[in-house]
Amino acid sequence: MATHLRIEGLVQGVGYRAAFEAQARALQLSGWVRNRRDGSVEAMVSGEAAAIEKIVAWSRRGPSSARVTRVAVQESAEPAGSGFEVRATA
Repeated sequence: MATHLRIEGLVQGVGYRAAFEAQARALQLSGWVRNRRDGSVEAMVSGEAAAIEKIVAWSRRGPSSARVTRVAVQESAEPAGSGFEVRATA
């Protein structure tokens, strides 16, 4: 099982994806993160429930230059993959 996140606000051009990747790796999560053309950031993560809770909490703040206004969290049947990667904008 994986968790899908959609993060909205000032989250592009502020290092959000790189910071998210660093947090996910530190929490030993697998998955991916990418910018969306609508200005949001999207991520898919899988791992231990406690680690997922921590990345969701972190995503509501993001790096210091981000201004997060909304985080939509949804469980997903789509596998998050192994390792963690930054994907191209979709």
